[in-house]
Amino acid sequence: MNIRDFSYIIAVADTGHFGKAAEMCFVSQPTLSGQIKKLEETLGVTIFERNNRHVEVTAVGEEIISYARKILSEVETIRSIATTYQDPLAGPLKIGAIPTLSPYLMPLILSPIQKEYPQMKLILSEETTEQLKVRLKQHEIDAALLATDIEDPDFIAIPLFQEPFWVAYPRDHHFYNRDTITTKDLDNEHLLLLTKGHCLADQARSICQMASNHPDEDTADIRASSLQTLIQLVSANYGITLLPALAMGGPLMSGTGVVAQPLENNSASRTVSLVYRRSFPRTRALGAFSDLTRNNLPNTVQKL
Repeated sequence: MNIRDFSYIIAVADTGHFGKAAEMCFVSQPTLSGQIKKLEETLGVTIFERNNRHVEVTAVGEEIISYARKILSEVETIRSIATTYQDPLAGPLKIGAIPTLSPYLMPLILSPIQKEYPQMKLILSEETTEQLKVRLKQHEIDAALLATDIEDPDFIAIPLFQEPFWVAYPRDHHFYNRDTITTKDLDNEHLLLLTKGHCLADQARSICQMASNHPDEDTADIRASSLQTLIQLVSANYGITLLPALAMGGPLMSGTGVVAQPLENNSASRTVSLVYRRSFPRTRALGAFSDLTRNNLPNTVQKL
């Protein structure tokens, strides 16, 4: 058994396909298949059931792969410890971010990171909150930029900033002549939401107290998978929506005829934090990333 074999079986388990796993591991399919077969013969068990259509992980295979993930994680920790002693701010740093944050925050910090820490290689991924928590738990990423409370004792959160919500509506909407808009003003409006799985949808629903004022079925017919789609729906007079403040700094609404203004409510905001595993050794790198992020935020958010 060797570390390489563990990476092979994990790749097959994740992709469900020997060919795709071989591509992921940068080897030929016969090489990967042969090594896995040798591993199975060494262990005396079958890790994968194979046929012409798909690959299934056996019960004993599930247990073996679970331990293989832990072993590879420990190996990566050893590498990280060595890197820390060489230069804690050098080497790869794998950061995940939610889709309603990444496109608007990353342009603010990518250039400063390259300038301040040229030896740091930032590896970015964009997924929903639940997906990022799973990837963080499985040591596939080092930290995640999230906008929800984390109660897992294995995780530590570094609060970065408080981000208020803005109301976005069509230019011909009756809000256009209002100096201020409160959460009470949203009671009788058709609020457009992101699809389930996006924490922003839950936050918007909470702000508007939709459990009592806007039954979920009233908005279930129109859902969007991105803020860009939400804006297009608002532009087409399907309703209004709530947007995080950082999204206002980019080209999101350019040429759409959509207007946005802050929601007059101190509690109508979300806290963005950098979340990482308690066991992660390169805390200096995360601290540097956090400080740099705070130092490059616009005045539309409150640094923490």
